[in-house]
Amino acid sequence: MGSIEVTILGQKYTVRGDADEEYMRRLAAFVDARLKEVYNAAPGITPLKAAILASLNIADELHKLRETQEDLTRNIEESARALTGLFD
Repeated sequence: MGSIEVTILGQKYTVRGDADEEYMRRLAAFVDARLKEVYNAAPGITPLKAAILASLNIADELHKLRETQEDLTRNIEESARALTGLFD
């Protein structure tokens, strides 16, 4: 397990994980960008509220992507069953 130092909203954090260092840096940059979006939309917001709103935005995006992936998987499975039925 490696550790790296990243900067999010001007604050340095040490992040530990099994993932590749470049991947962890990309994640930190993604979180930093999302927090900056929240701050740009609401400049007077507290850091805690900004973190919560950014987390909700990220969770919303993840949830929608998962739903899309589940729909695609379901469509692929249905198409595979239909195609298999053609050979029976």
